[in-house]
Amino acid sequence: MNNKILEFTSRQVMNSADFEFFHYSDNHPVNVEYHNHDFYEIFFFLSGKVKYIIEGKTYSLKPNDILLTNNKELHKPVIESGLNYERIVIWVNPKFIDTIKNNETNLTLCFEDSSKHHYNLLRPNIKLFHIIKEIYLKLEKAYTSNDYGDTLLRKVYITELLIYLNRAYFDTSKEIELDIEHNSKISDVLHYINENLCEDLSLDTLAQKFYISKYHLSRQFKQYVGFTIHQYIIKKRLIIAKINLHNGASIDSVYIDSGFNNYPNFIKAFKDEFGFSPKKYVKSLAENEFRSI
Repeated sequence: MNNKILEFTSRQVMNSADFEFFHYSDNHPVNVEYHNHDFYEIFFFLSGKVKYIIEGKTYSLKPNDILLTNNKELHKPVIESGLNYERIVIWVNPKFIDTIKNNETNLTLCFEDSSKHHYNLLRPNIKLFHIIKEIYLKLEKAYTSNDYGDTLLRKVYITELLIYLNRAYFDTSKEIELDIEHNSKISDVLHYINENLCEDLSLDTLAQKFYISKYHLSRQFKQYVGFTIHQYIIKKRLIIAKINLHNGASIDSVYIDSGFNNYPNFIKAFKDEFGFSPKKYVKSLAENEFRSI
């Protein structure tokens, strides 16, 4: 898999309306902070010594592992030096997937279900692995060339890949739990927070609900998740707000639906997190949609 190795960049914004394909290889550690993005990500690990943290779980990766993250999850890789770090990364626009799925085949299912159950790692069986690897090779070849029909082939191959990733997700053995580090209590807290973003999520409330001291909860949460409880809640509320704005909801409804009870605080937090106001974000969405017509 060395058709076209790219130089790594820290860009986390898609330039295409459908999907983007990257093949990276680095001989030195790459520093990537916690982040999320507006698209789904498929991460195909080829080599290196890497642990990947997604929503409080740390995955110790083996060559040919696949990680799926959706547009709501905070994550970061931790790369150790000494080995070449090679991976294929594919970004997929959820709205693009909506154009190729049908009523019988929900191609977003693996991303949504993995996020819901906080289980992002795939290790397909041998048969599925070879099928998926072959699709990666075909997709990379079509993506990096401009021969007759390559544009159509890209859409065919990404569709095929999504079908087999869904199959692999539901086929993956639970034995890979051995390579996942997490705290079950913190995982329960995370699940509760994400299911109740509009409720009272104060430290006092969470500590009481989960029968744990405030000090112990704060310390372990920061250890496994990488943020304080307050930081995490604000980030997740802002992620939901941004997704809802992207899906056409009004600013007035979004700040309430995402759990904020103070409009000025929401505007300030949104701008601090994303670098632009909700109004500017909505305007940019409208301008981009107009350009695509």
